[in-house]
Amino acid sequence: MATDAMPRFPDGFLWGVSTSAHQIEGAAGLRGPSVWDAFTAEPGRVKDGSTAAVACDHYHRYREDVALLADLGVDAYRFSVSWPRVDSPGGLDFYDRLVDELCAAGVRPVPTLFHWDLPAGLDWLERDTAARFAQYVSAVAGRLGDRVGKWITLNEPAEHTLLGHALGVHAPGRELLFDALPAAHHQLLAHGLAVRALRASGATDVGIANSHGPTWPASDDPADREAAEFYDLLLNRMFADPLLTGRYPQGIGDLMPGSAERVGADLEIIAEPLDWYGVNYYAPTRVGAPQGAEIEFGGVTLPAELPFSVREIEGRPQTDFGWPVVPEGLTELLTGFRDRYGDRLPPVVITENGCSYEGLDDRDRIAYLDGHLRALHRAVEAGVDVRGYFVWSLLDNFEWAEGYARRFGLVHVDFTTLARTPKASYGWFRELLAGQRRTPVG
Repeated sequence: MATDAMPRFPDGFLWGVSTSAHQIEGAAGLRGPSVWDAFTAEPGRVKDGSTAAVACDHYHRYREDVALLADLGVDAYRFSVSWPRVDSPGGLDFYDRLVDELCAAGVRPVPTLFHWDLPAGLDWLERDTAARFAQYVSAVAGRLGDRVGKWITLNEPAEHTLLGHALGVHAPGRELLFDALPAAHHQLLAHGLAVRALRASGATDVGIANSHGPTWPASDDPADREAAEFYDLLLNRMFADPLLTGRYPQGIGDLMPGSAERVGADLEIIAEPLDWYGVNYYAPTRVGAPQGAEIEFGGVTLPAELPFSVREIEGRPQTDFGWPVVPEGLTELLTGFRDRYGDRLPPVVITENGCSYEGLDDRDRIAYLDGHLRALHRAVEAGVDVRGYFVWSLLDNFEWAEGYARRFGLVHVDFTTLARTPKASYGWFRELLAGQRRTPVG
């Protein structure tokens, strides 16, 4: 574990933590059903058979959780708004109370408007869902916009497309492979329409949270390099290029729903200017040519018919989730984005970065966060305009198809009593934030 003092980040740097509604709120009876409720009701979908019906019960315990945020000393709290809750009578009242509590505690609210919990009956394969999303965004902005300045439209459309619509391991559980691409396009269109709706409400600080990581070829063999380039296109460029350049990578636009003219018109909406670009970073991916067999990777079974295979990154420590710990990949990612997109890349905020480890004395998590913050600072020194960093996550929570088996929180949650206990990493992060805010001597 590093013992040197953390380098100072620029003045005004935004420090925060993140959560999502379905993973922590509970109170399922006080909202409408989502695709995740239907998914978790199917036997075998969640590894421990659990659901998020109660989760951390944040809906009833939000004041306790806001007190934890205030004690931690963060500037901001990234949470998500549950679309199924907003669609229910009085659903926005909860977010009114939460935002008021945050403001009273001096913590800046940063809502994400979609974090995978699509209302039951809607479908990202249908174009109309994007228009319905814009209507919902207008309602939320109209209610909360007087106290919320910074907005996030979508969280990780790449994962929601790949895991939920292509591979079937997340809700809604479809296994469409490349026929899932309309879900990607309609989410991006929903983002663009949401930006327009937020601008119409007066919002001036709008971004998105996209997951990205470097793609490393398994070898210098041309087949491995070609497979790695395709993977990078599919998981990185297909979700960044339309937002930042107004174009899909070559050949991808032809696969999207509708005529070329319609896709072109959609891209004008998708590329609405952003005030900042959110990056969720966890690890690079090593990719090689297909091996003709299923591959287990990060808890996911990748089918043999994919035109690539994911390989283990050897010689690296792993989190309890089996993900490699590669802090320098964050520096590589950010400097690579700067080089690729140039002036088209707005200021960057790291909207998620974290790890799953057991125990209250979670020194591995401290080492992980310390290493990634130093890697982030190297990107700042290299000239990348980074404006903030959010740890995933404040609380242990419902980790989607993994259930409650993975613990990403700075705060331990006993899922029987729902008691909150700050971990060693919580105290470490609190001290780090205090140090970042001290005025240097001399």
